[in-house]
Amino acid sequence: DGARAYVSAEHIGLDRFRLLPTLCWISTSDVFLRALCFGGVACAALLVVGIAPIAVLPALWLLYLSLSVVCRGFLSYQWDALLLEAGLVSVCTAPAVGWERLRERVDPPRLGRWLMLWLLFRLMLGSGAVKLASGDPTWRDLTALTFHYETQPIPTPLAWYANQLPVWFQKMSALAVFGIELIAPWFILGPRRLRALAFALLLGLQALLALTGNYAFFNLLAVALCLFLLDDATFSRAGRSVAPSRDGPSRLGRGATIAFALVTVPVSALMFTGSLGLALPGALLIAPVAESVTPFRSVNSYGLFAVMTTRRDEIIVEGSDDGVSWQAYEFKYKPGEIDRRPPWVAPHQPRLDWQMWFAALDFYGDAPWFRNFCLRLLDGSPDVLRLLARDPFAGRPPAYVRGVRYRYHFTHASSTRGQVSVATAAARGQVSVPTAAETCPQCWWTRDRIGEFSPVLARP
Repeated sequence: DGARAYVSAEHIGLDRFRLLPTLCWISTSDVFLRALCFGGVACAALLVVGIAPIAVLPALWLLYLSLSVVCRGFLSYQWDALLLEAGLVSVCTAPAVGWERLRERVDPPRLGRWLMLWLLFRLMLGSGAVKLASGDPTWRDLTALTFHYETQPIPTPLAWYANQLPVWFQKMSALAVFGIELIAPWFILGPRRLRALAFALLLGLQALLALTGNYAFFNLLAVALCLFLLDDATFSRAGRSVAPSRDGPSRLGRGATIAFALVTVPVSALMFTGSLGLALPGALLIAPVAESVTPFRSVNSYGLFAVMTTRRDEIIVEGSDDGVSWQAYEFKYKPGEIDRRPPWVAPHQPRLDWQMWFAALDFYGDAPWFRNFCLRLLDGSPDVLRLLARDPFAGRPPAYVRGVRYRYHFTHASSTRGQVSVATAAARGQVSVPTAAETCPQCWWTRDRIGEFSPVLARP
């Protein structure tokens, strides 16, 4: 409704479909939104079995873009942008056949492969470069990983164990991250052996990220891009037979790929250098093109963990019937009860739990969706309650709802998960060690109440 009112007030005509490129101009009903999701599932199934990839890939891109535009912050993570860009570039590598069979494979155009490698290059090198460009002190002194495992949005059980490693090991690990992200991408330009080495290094980094953190489908998508570092000869040497490939794309296909590259490569280079604070020659000429394609979210800059979060605050949502006695709602995946083990949930991404992590970094007024979430709890909305692990009111709406901020820390192995060690806390630069007011012999977390996150909300 807000979008329609805006374009009407500003007298925006057909350009509305560029500014907000989504099929949801047709409808935003629950039925239509679910149809977009199921349509994506159907198209993905067709792609897997090789049915008309040259047509299915643009359809998949349009469906995901349509949802990303209307879901706003809930579907605006870097891997959502990466999926859109990789999906669009994939069109340049797709064969123009009705049914792609393994025994009749078609070589993707060389330019299409290089566009994929350019995306991989920007993703990996950008992730390393922004850590330095941001000026974050924890990356500069190599202590970032002493915080990372504990403060990331949804850690895995292995993150607890990684957090116990000594500080010197964490610093060496941070140095290795810089080495992989800043050096390995340049191997893309080298011969087969260097590209294979880059594949091994980048694959190893993604595996470690996946083992210690739940980052949705990011790790799988990054590894899929890394596969473009390998060629048929690599698999042949590994003892696997390689079916013969037919000729590449038609002249029309090559022309379309060249036109696509002429637009996207300069724009992506502008965004890449801009994220590092560098000026790209010819930027004034490229900027209008970049502005016109930005709403499509398919040419992006990347930089994971540019600034390390050094504390873990969690919002505990509580309800009450009398405003005196409060009971906590338990989320399915984010930390809540201190004796609950961190989950394995990737490649699924529980979007609400992730948004709660971001909300805890800011203030109540910066997360208007949180107020709407609380109002749904006051309504006893079944759809919203299904997103939670436990409703202390068993489906009955409470009279009041509030958010309380707690500071969480991983427990330490030396105290049988009882408290954070003094040495670890000192190494992280904490002013004081948490009091661990809520501990137990088999707890994964300790926590201390910091204060209220939101005011008490009630329905009129």
